[in-house]
Amino acid sequence: MFKKSMGIAVFAAAASFSMSAFADAHSSGDPVKGEKVFKKCASCHMVGPDAKAKVGPPLNDLFGRTAGSVEGFKYGKSIVAAGEAGLVWTDEEVFAYLKNPKKYLRKKLDDKKAKSKMAFKLKKDEQRADVIAYLKTFSKPAE
Repeated sequence: MFKKSMGIAVFAAAASFSMSAFADAHSSGDPVKGEKVFKKCASCHMVGPDAKAKVGPPLNDLFGRTAGSVEGFKYGKSIVAAGEAGLVWTDEEVFAYLKNPKKYLRKKLDDKKAKSKMAFKLKKDEQRADVIAYLKTFSKPAE
């Protein structure tokens, strides 16, 4: 019994720390800094009025969108499966995904063979928060 409750406590602490890291970084997300960081993403993704698919889908109106759902874009099987399972992009989900897309999908789908076409990783919390703040400038406000 002790081992099980200890494991739950460790999991809860880890989840709390993860959300805390997001909250701390996100609360200070800077869209101006995010625009600079996004240059690393721009070889594969576009934003803005003329955004179109490149290697990755356009990221306009990302927040609130079901994963793997941009019409006409050919996604990998794992991201489509995540969307079919109910994954909708929120600040928290994007924050976690950007850190390590393949690892994120494997955990989300509980599938150790899940893959992501996106090999790029953005490991620094502050940079992920800044990119999210920048991407939000290309999203419609929540209704």
